[in-house]
Amino acid sequence: MSDWEVYCIKYAERNARVRADSFIFDDNHDAPHPMDYFMWVLRRGAEVILVDTGYDATEAKARDRPIRLDPVTALQPLGLQPEDITKVIVTHLHYDHAGGLHLFPNATLHLQSAEMAYATGPCMCHDTLKMPFTAGHVCEAIKRLYAGKVVFYDGEAQVTEGVTVHCIGGHSRGLQCVRVRCQAGWMVLASDASHYYENVFARKPFPIVVDLQNMLDGFETLHSLASAPSLIIPGHDPLVRTYFPQAMAPHIFRLDAGPHPQFSAMFPQDPK
Repeated sequence: MSDWEVYCIKYAERNARVRADSFIFDDNHDAPHPMDYFMWVLRRGAEVILVDTGYDATEAKARDRPIRLDPVTALQPLGLQPEDITKVIVTHLHYDHAGGLHLFPNATLHLQSAEMAYATGPCMCHDTLKMPFTAGHVCEAIKRLYAGKVVFYDGEAQVTEGVTVHCIGGHSRGLQCVRVRCQAGWMVLASDASHYYENVFARKPFPIVVDLQNMLDGFETLHSLASAPSLIIPGHDPLVRTYFPQAMAPHIFRLDAGPHPQFSAMFPQDPK
């Protein structure tokens, strides 16, 4: 089978952040540290898989976190309409990754069992753990379940040829990364298993965490799954837009050929 094309779509940003918002331990804790918000598209011929959905204007207003592009609008340069999306890999159910589930009514969701249990269980009695979730998004996943349109995984599984998911946990109980075979080798969409390159390469944990050991172990898992460190794609790092070429629109970046050659020295040597 042929390799997958991989696209990174930026739909929002949040610049009023500091490094303390991104790293539990950091000496330069009050320095600015902006964040990008991404979705990802995997495409091979007529096959299309959306990885995460972003969030819409209603959620943006509720959280006072504006978006630049509605997820549906953000996908249009790829020639995709909402009804075209029949498969969504949900890395986890936090608002910025599952806030657009309702926008893709034909999609079957691919989700870790642990994530559904976490988002609907007693951990949500704690406001700190509940904060990144929105009840309506979780309810949408449950509605999809009752419509027969959720596929659950427990750990590692193949979604389709050349695409696998791997439960990491840490940031959210059932957080999963996505491994995809592309031109450059096995690429790993880390999602929030590593928000930034610095999380995974410096082994520095992100402050929103339910299980710190799982998060730290997950950094090693990301390295083991990717063909090279440069093929680990963090979930929110603006550097992705520097390292990878722009595609058919200013907010879309193509990942599958690997980063620009001039940046190869920026990545650490493979520890494997």
